[in-house]
Amino acid sequence: MPIDPTLAYDHSNIFARILRGEIPAKKVYEDDFALAFHDIAPQAPVHVLVIPKGAYVSWDDFSAHAPAEEIAGFIRAVGHVAREQGLVAPGYRLLANVGMDGGQEVPHLHVHLFGGKPLGRMIAA
Repeated sequence: MPIDPTLAYDHSNIFARILRGEIPAKKVYEDDFALAFHDIAPQAPVHVLVIPKGAYVSWDDFSAHAPAEEIAGFIRAVGHVAREQGLVAPGYRLLANVGMDGGQEVPHLHVHLFGGKPLGRMIAA
């Protein structure tokens, strides 16, 4: 069920639990700012989630409250994962769902990184 991005951060959400090591994840990258891991229900041959280590509900929350170093570190981590997964030359898609209308289901900022095949149109006309 989609969530309201204006809600307070829920420290019991699945991504917070993964960050604390309470739930296993198939990690592909980790640094001081971000964690990247394979999605458990992939929608493309490559489907990796990249999450900031800080407690942010959405892009709005992150852009308004994270320090510049954390924002830069997270964005660099997304790029690093795309390169590491071999997606830059053929191309890939980044998707971040925000709020109820955007279909956000986990109240922790996350970016889906899709690739490994032609992905078609982003939104059907």
